[in-house]
Amino acid sequence: MKRNKKRRERERASEDADPSTAGLARAAVDVASDSEDEFAASEFSEKRARATVKGSGYVVEGGAGARVEHTGINKSEKTLVLASRGTTSRYRHLMLDLTTLVPNAKRDAKMDTKNERSAVVEAADLRGCTSAMFFECRKRQDCYMWLAKTPSGPSIKFHVENVHTMAELKMTGNHLKFSRPSLHFAPAFDDEPHRRLIKEALIQTFATPYRHFKSKPFYDHQLCFYWEDGRVWFRNYQVVHPAGKEARQTGLTLSETGPRLCLHPIKIFAGAFAGAVLFEDESFVSPNIRRAEEKKKDVERYQKKVQKKQARKAHKSMNALKAGELDDLFREGDD
Repeated sequence: MKRNKKRRERERASEDADPSTAGLARAAVDVASDSEDEFAASEFSEKRARATVKGSGYVVEGGAGARVEHTGINKSEKTLVLASRGTTSRYRHLMLDLTTLVPNAKRDAKMDTKNERSAVVEAADLRGCTSAMFFECRKRQDCYMWLAKTPSGPSIKFHVENVHTMAELKMTGNHLKFSRPSLHFAPAFDDEPHRRLIKEALIQTFATPYRHFKSKPFYDHQLCFYWEDGRVWFRNYQVVHPAGKEARQTGLTLSETGPRLCLHPIKIFAGAFAGAVLFEDESFVSPNIRRAEEKKKDVERYQKKVQKKQARKAHKSMNALKAGELDDLFREGDD
């Protein structure tokens, strides 16, 4: 480094002038060599702070007196994203959309439905991942998403509802791939213990690791999580910076990008895909039970229809017209 080289040259010149200070100079050189990593880190942060594109309006980390808060997620942490066999195209595209929002995601092959869910923990261990996002599709119409912290847990099981992918929505918002998002959570997540646990699991999954090599040094979109009707509602917005005269009038605006989905928490386990049940939503009704009730309603409708036909036939037979005296008067073939 140029600064270290100049400092060593000045120290050598001082040693030649005053030999008594040679020991102190050597100690200072040792301390400087030990602090090279810290100096390189500070210089790296300064470069990232200066990485502002003029006219783009991007919010740079640490710019304008702002301080970058450590999310607690190191850059060595990774998230394994995989799905089970039999996943439909809609949920597969949803998985790909979420993968583009998580720069530290690692994809894996589809897992067979006959395997136990503990195989996901083994796959995460082989890939060096500390978290897992597993999409489990059943009967090619019901999708369940697992968020787990491997290998010790905890894990949360969600039922995925109201899915709309980016290609389906075709929104006007557009942000860079793997750019660092800002996470927004509704205040309702802090009301109950299980909601706080869900919030922490979402942060561990969707927050960008500190100084990850794939991340960008600015914020240009926001991931919003809302709590309503016992469910987590997910939205993704681009932070739009108006240019020209509109910048003073309107300021920053949000433009939705997608995808959209709704997560209904079913159970929270103490371990990874197993363990004691910490929370269970008693109001959740399985989609199989809903479809069975709808079939029963269809059967009842058919039975009512058959009963109406039988009642009509019985009514006709009971109220049949009696033969009259003039019924044979105009028959053909009579003389």
